[in-house]
Amino acid sequence: MSDYSLPHFLHLVFLFLSFLLVLRPIFSVAQNVTLGLSLTSGVANTSWVSPSGDFAFGFRPIEDNRFLLAIWFDKIPDKTIVWNADGDLIIPRGSKVELTTSDGTLILTDPQGQILWAAGGEQLSGAAYAATLDNGNFVLASGRNSSDYLWESFMNPTDTILPTQFMNVNRINFKLSSRVNDTSYSKGKFRLQMNQNGYFALYQVAFPSLTENDYEGFYNITWSTGRNRNGSRFVFEESGDMYIVGGNGSIVNLTWSSIFQDSRLYYRTTLDFDGILTQYSHPKTSSGSNQSWTIERSVPENICRSVFSRFGSGVCGYNSYCNLTSNRRPVCLCPPGYELLDPMNKYGGCRPILSLQGCQEEDIKNPEDLFEFKTLENVEWPLSDYDKLDSYSEQDCRSSCMNDCNCEVAVLLKGSCWKKRLPLPNGRLDTSVRRLALIKVRKDNGSLEQDPQPRKKNDRSTVVLVVSLLLGSSVFFNFIFVATIILVFFFMNKKLMRKGKQKSSVSRSSLRSFTYQELEEATDGFREELGRGAFGIVYKGFIEEIGSTIAVKKLDKVFQEGEKEFKSEVSAIGQTHHRNLVRLLGFCDEGQHRLLVYEFMSNNSLAYHLFGNSRPDWNRRVQIALGISRGLLYLHEECSHQIIHCDIKPQNILLDDSFTARIADFGLAKLLMTNQTRTLTGIRGTRGYVAPEWFRNAPVSAKVDVYSFGVMLLEIICCRKGVELDIGEEEDNKIILADWAYECFKQGKLQDLVDDEDVMNDSVTFERLVKIAIWCIQEEPSLRPSMKKVTQMLEGVVEVSVPPCPYQLNYTKHIDD
Repeated sequence: MSDYSLPHFLHLVFLFLSFLLVLRPIFSVAQNVTLGLSLTSGVANTSWVSPSGDFAFGFRPIEDNRFLLAIWFDKIPDKTIVWNADGDLIIPRGSKVELTTSDGTLILTDPQGQILWAAGGEQLSGAAYAATLDNGNFVLASGRNSSDYLWESFMNPTDTILPTQFMNVNRINFKLSSRVNDTSYSKGKFRLQMNQNGYFALYQVAFPSLTENDYEGFYNITWSTGRNRNGSRFVFEESGDMYIVGGNGSIVNLTWSSIFQDSRLYYRTTLDFDGILTQYSHPKTSSGSNQSWTIERSVPENICRSVFSRFGSGVCGYNSYCNLTSNRRPVCLCPPGYELLDPMNKYGGCRPILSLQGCQEEDIKNPEDLFEFKTLENVEWPLSDYDKLDSYSEQDCRSSCMNDCNCEVAVLLKGSCWKKRLPLPNGRLDTSVRRLALIKVRKDNGSLEQDPQPRKKNDRSTVVLVVSLLLGSSVFFNFIFVATIILVFFFMNKKLMRKGKQKSSVSRSSLRSFTYQELEEATDGFREELGRGAFGIVYKGFIEEIGSTIAVKKLDKVFQEGEKEFKSEVSAIGQTHHRNLVRLLGFCDEGQHRLLVYEFMSNNSLAYHLFGNSRPDWNRRVQIALGISRGLLYLHEECSHQIIHCDIKPQNILLDDSFTARIADFGLAKLLMTNQTRTLTGIRGTRGYVAPEWFRNAPVSAKVDVYSFGVMLLEIICCRKGVELDIGEEEDNKIILADWAYECFKQGKLQDLVDDEDVMNDSVTFERLVKIAIWCIQEEPSLRPSMKKVTQMLEGVVEVSVPPCPYQLNYTKHIDD
């Protein structure tokens, strides 16, 4: 074939592919939604399903009894959402979506009948029917022919694109929008689209206002289609292959290589909340519960170093910097002297803890007395310079920045001093070139936030003088004055006591109080048992009025210790909320009955999966371990009262719909006041997970949870129990997993610990997790890291040093209670 005819041949191929894309919906026989049909949020098992059952359109419940109008994969356990209406639209219970009989409009209304959303806007009408197609597209059709769509979800995507869906350069509003984070469906700050010059590029919008702007592309996935921009389109085939077809029919592959087509897999490509475009696959069959989404490929390779835009805050927010973890995901960190702008959003940027240097005389007269430098190695904010000083030493650079009231950060690089002012965008950790960042911070004793003491003294002196004059005027006035003070104190005391009672009532009312009869009916007479624990039996139930499945723990120890523990849990857990904790919904305190009502976790316990036939894959196990550590960090350091769990084990880790780890039973632990650090109590916990200090009658602290986490982390890594008594005599060195793991580590034979190809292919993470576990199981509590440091090590933001032998104390190791 000649060079001249090749483009024409490719053009014909492109036309044929486009023809197939158009025809495909014709061959999918949809189960039509006729005029007048509707769905109501909160009603169980109502959705409009595609003919194959692969996809469903309807209401998906999220937290706080609210819903999304969404499309999701319906055959897999986690029901992954691929589209939702209007991005930030959170729908109350009792809302209705209906294909109206009057004008053929698909509208969503709240319980009061107010329109929340309409497909294509309220002006779009004339639909004869709606349908969920087998490719995941939800369409409104006029009825003239099966491909004549008035509106379709494929042309109004959120963060995900599906096979047979394409992006056209001529549709300027067709774009993928990231989410704020991995637990929220609100729109985030990244956009991906084919722009008018043919580039397939990642952009940022102003955040948090989400104002669309003309910022240049952060990262161009391909630069090869600019010359063929007219009619260019991005194609996602059913096979999983993705490429760009130019206007003349030329095909341009993306920067990632082609994958092997497997008809047994679902595919989706998502613009993740961190700005990485990721393609995932998932087995279509439902045998076994260890199946999950697997990353096939993603771009860019290093998003921290790929983003170069003078506008916008970059991957992380202003005044933070980006570091890439071992799984190629960005982690955002604050420089010394700075803290997160929003503690719940690690990607939202940082702010100075103390006030910055100003250019007023008090700040510039003797700046060394008020300010100092903190250092960071290999951190850079490349687009915030306002001055460059060549042939400068570190001391020269320090002195220049210290005496410059505009300089907040100076970066020393190859003999040049780059001076920067806030805000600092596009921060990143980059070890390719050695540099030193000098962060100017205010010394603690130099804060401008000090109280104006002289003025207060003057005010106080004036008050004393006036009172003295009045008291000296007459005995009668003195009597009246004293009586008035007594009355004021009396009424203030009554008011405070009343407010205290109200506050107690409010904290208690944040949980729902159930009657015993309500819970008996909800559980069908406590018929279906979910499990048994130290404090009672857990039953499955269903609350009709909220349309939610629940787990009811019926406590069998309601006197003495049991009653005390019950009250402790209700008061503590009612104020304790975290995505890695099982949420308490309510309680029953009626006569001799003490019951706790929890949200239901559909994927059973971690023990069920680790020690059964459906063990989670390696990537999922790593995420589960990280989720547990974050939950424990919250209990130990971030909630209002420190909580030590005292019984961390796989049986007390439950998994929700998306296999997110949730810590259970933490409300039954010893509740400490914020100024306490340890407690003496009897031995608590489960064989194999109990820290050594329990057996020495020594003071125990949060480090007992760290020890238990270390044992469980080894179980997560190896998918076996910490103590296996039925191992043969020839392998008796493997009975205690912690002992065997350390021996394998010491001898450089970690491969003996696992029989899992995925683990061995990720040897860096594997070895890091083993080292973290060994640090956690140190017999000496002071050698164990805090859960904060454990979490940082798991996230890859803190290096893990070589751990010492965990058995340094001269006493017999115990495995019994």
